[in-house]
Amino acid sequence: MSLIRVFGSMEEAERRLTANKPQLLIADGVRICLVLRDGTLLAVEDKCTHNGDSLSRGLVNYIGEVVCPWHGYRFDLRTGRESGERSRDLVTYQVTSNNEGVFIDI
Repeated sequence: MSLIRVFGSMEEAERRLTANKPQLLIADGVRICLVLRDGTLLAVEDKCTHNGDSLSRGLVNYIGEVVCPWHGYRFDLRTGRESGERSRDLVTYQVTSNNEGVFIDI
């Protein structure tokens, strides 16, 4: 695992991201679906485990799940768990921030 700096500060992240809108982030060659939700950054793998579509092209529903744009599979952004247990859960990535920036542990 390695820490990758993705923003200079949490304030920068909040300025650059739209809340509850998935954003594609490629860090160290890894495709990540990044979501700013309720002031917290959440990161999961960008590939739907059902059929492989990019989750960053999807949406976030009212209960904090990222919804795949292709077949509507839903994944909890905090745990990666697929709501219907129809496919494997997503890999989640820990996001941390300190006075040096915002980091994702890949």
